[in-house]
Amino acid sequence: SIKAWNRITEECGEGSVVKGLMRHRVKGGIIVDIDGVEAFLPGSQIDIGSVRDMDAYIGKEYDVKILKINSERRNIVVSRRDLLEESMRARRQLLAEMEVGQTRKGVIKNITDFGAFIDLGGVDGLLHITDMSWGRIAHPSELFEVGQEVEVVILDIDTQKERVSLGYKQKTANPWENVAEKYPVGSKIVGKVRNMTSYGAFVEIENDIDGMIHVSDMSWTRKINNPSEILKPGDEVEAVILDINADQQRISLGLKQTENDPWANIDEQYKVGDLVKGKITKITAFGAFVELSNKIDGLIHISQISKEHVDKVKDVLKVGDEVEARVIKMDHDERRIGLSLKAANEHYSAEELKAAEEEYTAALTPGEDMVGIGEAFEGLDIQ
Repeated sequence: SIKAWNRITEECGEGSVVKGLMRHRVKGGIIVDIDGVEAFLPGSQIDIGSVRDMDAYIGKEYDVKILKINSERRNIVVSRRDLLEESMRARRQLLAEMEVGQTRKGVIKNITDFGAFIDLGGVDGLLHITDMSWGRIAHPSELFEVGQEVEVVILDIDTQKERVSLGYKQKTANPWENVAEKYPVGSKIVGKVRNMTSYGAFVEIENDIDGMIHVSDMSWTRKINNPSEILKPGDEVEAVILDINADQQRISLGLKQTENDPWANIDEQYKVGDLVKGKITKITAFGAFVELSNKIDGLIHISQISKEHVDKVKDVLKVGDEVEARVIKMDHDERRIGLSLKAANEHYSAEELKAAEEEYTAALTPGEDMVGIGEAFEGLDIQ
């Protein structure tokens, strides 16, 4: 229409950049709709290099540059190639100005599982997840979001492929470089539990520095099957540095090592034949666990509860009961003390104690005496 023509020619002169919708093919090129006005895009101006399939462009919208306006014939010639070449020259110029080690500002265009793509002003760079933080992060979205402006360090430039590798953590010193000097093996630290897995708890020692307490280093006396039995995220804990591998960014921590091993002098505390007192802390199908001193627990197997047959432990004993029992077995390897209720009220000879130990051992199912107070039996109504 005349109105649309007048608007385009008045607002957009030769050299202007406008949006153009690729309408249909004609001889030698494509007719482009520019806000209601038809313009001609010659085949040689569609893209850089020759175009084999013009139909692939039909229906798409591109930025085009107005090359010529003929008011008498009322036609407009546009180019997409000019803009692409200008963009390519600008990218090459920008790449030529870049140097490894430079810091530049950019805007995050896209975030993926492996990193973030950042527009550096005409050239996109990749900030890989491993170059985002000296600490461990599960996903880039923990630190960044689309549209955010960030300052990054240029790590590598591939001018041929026009690829730029970027770093964010490199703006600060690597805290792992002097971690061994700062936290010597054997020293104690205080940190906060950041997260947990089935095999251990990660403790934040300082910003970007985590240590891991394995379940096997959580208790001298209890078999911990899952760290959630004694820890939760946010807990402040004291732990001992057991090992440091700065290259792999790993610190092993020990929770139990903050205390003396109660089994180190166990023979001074308990001997076979001793009468001991303690509180029942847990009932299982095969027996009852009794907490003695120093968090050491002993097991009263169901075979050692009474001279009479016991069908269910919970029918005779319950959690919280104070009991007196006789030590009938000291297992240093498995760190277990075997107890007997039925032998507690009588004086047993060495031969009788030996017989009681053999009965206890024979009655155990493999693994039963390894079950610690903290295992998942707790709270279950065992039938």
